[in-house]
Amino acid sequence: MTALPNSLAARDIEYYFHPVTNARRHEQVGPMIISKGKGVYVYDDAGKEYIEAMAGLWSVAVGFGEERLVQAATRQMSELPFYHSFSHKSHPTAIALAERMVKMSPGNMGKAHFVNSGSEANDTVVKMIWFYNNARGRPEKKKIISRIKAYHGITMMSASLTGLPNNHRDFDLPFPQIKHVSCPHHYRFAEADETEEEFATRLAKEFEDKILAEGPETVAAFIGEPVMGAGGVFIPPRTYWAKMQEVCHKYDILIVVDEVINGFGRTGNVWGSDTYGIKPDFMICSKQITSSYVPLASITFTNEIYNVIADNTAKIGTFAHGFTTAGHPLAMAVAMENLDIIEERNLMGRVNELSPHFLERLHSFKDHPLVGETRGVGLIGAIELVADKKTKAGFEKPGATGLKLAELGHEEGVIFRPIGDILAFCPPLIITDKQIDDIFDGFGRALDRLTV
Repeated sequence: MTALPNSLAARDIEYYFHPVTNARRHEQVGPMIISKGKGVYVYDDAGKEYIEAMAGLWSVAVGFGEERLVQAATRQMSELPFYHSFSHKSHPTAIALAERMVKMSPGNMGKAHFVNSGSEANDTVVKMIWFYNNARGRPEKKKIISRIKAYHGITMMSASLTGLPNNHRDFDLPFPQIKHVSCPHHYRFAEADETEEEFATRLAKEFEDKILAEGPETVAAFIGEPVMGAGGVFIPPRTYWAKMQEVCHKYDILIVVDEVINGFGRTGNVWGSDTYGIKPDFMICSKQITSSYVPLASITFTNEIYNVIADNTAKIGTFAHGFTTAGHPLAMAVAMENLDIIEERNLMGRVNELSPHFLERLHSFKDHPLVGETRGVGLIGAIELVADKKTKAGFEKPGATGLKLAELGHEEGVIFRPIGDILAFCPPLIITDKQIDDIFDGFGRALDRLTV
C-alpha cells in the first residue's frame, strides 16, 4: 500500500503500534482503515463495502450502527457518566445488569461481578479461586488446568491460561501454576479409526492422569470454552464435556466456563454450556454482552463460592481487587439495551433458523482439494486448509496461505479471520440467508483465486 505523507495510513504506520500484528509487515502493507459500519457491513476510508463475517471480533451481535445503543449510551452519559462500585457504592444500571446476568446464567449462579474485558475476567476468576481455597484452608490447591489451543485472553494470567505458543513466546509465560492438556480436536488429534466417544474417553483419562501426576490436592480448577474459538473453532467431540466434568467432580475441581465467544446464542442456545450440558462454578462472558460497542465482561459464580469468599472478606476486611471502571454506568446501560434488542428480536432463536443454511454453505467446501475439514455449530464455523488432503499435512510456511486467502477475501468484499491456515466465520446474529450466501460466495471466489 502506497500512502501519501498525510494520509491516515501513513499516520497509522508512524504512530500506532497494533495488537496481534506483525509490526514490520504492517509497516510494509499498511492498515485497512474501517471508517463506518451499518448492519452486517463495514466500509473502508475509500468507501468500499465489506460484509463482516466475523462480527468484528466474534462480538457485534446486533450489527453495526444500532441507533438504540447510541441512544442508551447518550442517555446514560447525560444522567451519570461515571461512578464506581468500590466501598459499598453502587448505581441502578449495575444492579439491574447483575440481577439479569444471574438470572440468565446456567446452573446455580448466585452473584455477578463486572470487569472490562474477558482477559480481566479470567485473571479475576483465578484470583477468586485462590482467595476461595485459602479461605478454605487449602493453600496448596492453586493449579488451573487449561487446554492446548485454548484462548482465554492476553493479560499475564489469562495469557498463561491460553494455550497458544505465540501468546507465551518471549513473554516468559505461562505461569507455573497453569497446566495444559490436549486440544479436543478430533480431526487433528484423534488416533486412526478412533471414534469421537473413544477420543473423548482418552482425553478424559489424560486429564485425570494429569491431575494425579500434579496431585489432586494441588489442582483447583479446569477452564474451558464450550466451543474453542480463537484457537481455531474446535467443536468438542461427543461426550467430551460430560466426561471432563465427571473427572472434575471426582477430585473437587471447580469448572470455569469461558463463554466470551459462545455466549448469547452463538451455538444455538443462550450459552454454550446449555448446548453441551455444562454446569459451571464460574462463567465468564463478554463481547456480545454489549455487542462490543463498549468494553464489558461479566463473571457469574455460585452462592457456595460467594459465601466462602464473603466470609473471608469479613475476616480480612475487604476483597482487595477491582477496577476503576468495573461496572461502568455506560457499559451497564448499553448491555441492558443490547440484551433487550437480542431478546425482543429473538436473535438467539434465529440462530437455529439460520444455522442449517450457514452450515450447509460452510460444508459445501469440504471436497475442495485445499480443504482438510469444515466444522461448525450454530452461527460459528471454520474451514481448515491443508497442503495434502489425504495426509492432512500443512503448508511449508504455516499461516501464509490463510493470510493470503483472507486478503483475497477483502478484495472480494468479505472479512473473515485467518487463524493460521484456518479461516473462521462468526457473523452478526442479524445476518440473513441472503447475506450468508454473500459471505460464502465471496469466500468461494477468493478460494478459486488462491494459488499455493
